[in-house]
Amino acid sequence: MKRAGLPRLVDVAEAAGVSLASASRAISGGSGISPDVAAHVRRVAQQLGYEPNMHARGLAGGLVPTIGLVVHEIGDPYFADIASGVIRSASLEGRSVQIAQAERTPENELAQVQALLRQRIGAIIIAGSGYADTTREATMAETLAEFTLGGGRAAVIGRHHLPVDSVLPDNHGAGVTMGRHLAELGHRRVGVVAGPLDLNTVADRVAGLRAGLSDAGATLTVVSHPFTREGGIAGARDLLDQDVTAIVGLNDAMAIGILGELRNNRIRVPEDMSVVGFDDIAVAADVAPALTTARIPMFEMGRHAVALILRPPIDEPRTIATTHELIVRASSGPPPAS
Repeated sequence: MKRAGLPRLVDVAEAAGVSLASASRAISGGSGISPDVAAHVRRVAQQLGYEPNMHARGLAGGLVPTIGLVVHEIGDPYFADIASGVIRSASLEGRSVQIAQAERTPENELAQVQALLRQRIGAIIIAGSGYADTTREATMAETLAEFTLGGGRAAVIGRHHLPVDSVLPDNHGAGVTMGRHLAELGHRRVGVVAGPLDLNTVADRVAGLRAGLSDAGATLTVVSHPFTREGGIAGARDLLDQDVTAIVGLNDAMAIGILGELRNNRIRVPEDMSVVGFDDIAVAADVAPALTTARIPMFEMGRHAVALILRPPIDEPRTIATTHELIVRASSGPPPAS
């Protein structure tokens, strides 16, 4: 939402030597910041000629109660379950939900948020992983800071570098649990079909797997492909000539693709190769063999996000951390005998 030629809130924060959240509190008169620092920020803002986004300010008294939900891809069962939770909770509050798809890029995600703001949406939920590189979310951080400064409410699902309330799935913990499960079965050479490596979800799950396998001295071979069934197929092909006894799909859609590719190559699961996933989407129990996975409470995360945006704003962003559960099914077992 950069206005051509005009200083932005992020410019004020940088010039004043404070965080974006502190600059927002200083400009809005919020608490949680010392009077001296607030006065300093306002002086810097005046010197730069900064003016709060009058579009956002104007919306404060005329925001519509609709909730805007931005997901990476609505066809992905992970995001479909989150959307279901958001819609259920919103309907109980008499609110409608407008869903936008970001196509898994920060540029499209920002464009979808800006489109929602132009429609005077009163609350925005962004579902999907943040990026390891904080600069990729800098413009989004400023956009949401301006939006909340003008009276809007925002929350994210996933680990982001954004100054708003968040729901944090236990991706690292789920990775640790899955790594320990494979280690306890006897696996020492594990392949991972990951999504894009710049996503925090990927980084957290892979780091958790490494930690869970570390005591067993296991090795981890990671390949990166799109977070889809087709990505799982491609990843399985990459790993077929590697000396691994188990393959982890970093989401269940990938894991289902892996199962299909192994079946096409007459590789038995779990007798010849174990396969596990993450999320526990609805079909995970119905594929053959039934998929061992780390259950992430997607529906509940959507409900938590709605609860956050319905609460009155406070000075510091709030976080709701969720749990995970290992669901052991038929697709994981001991490695084949040497």
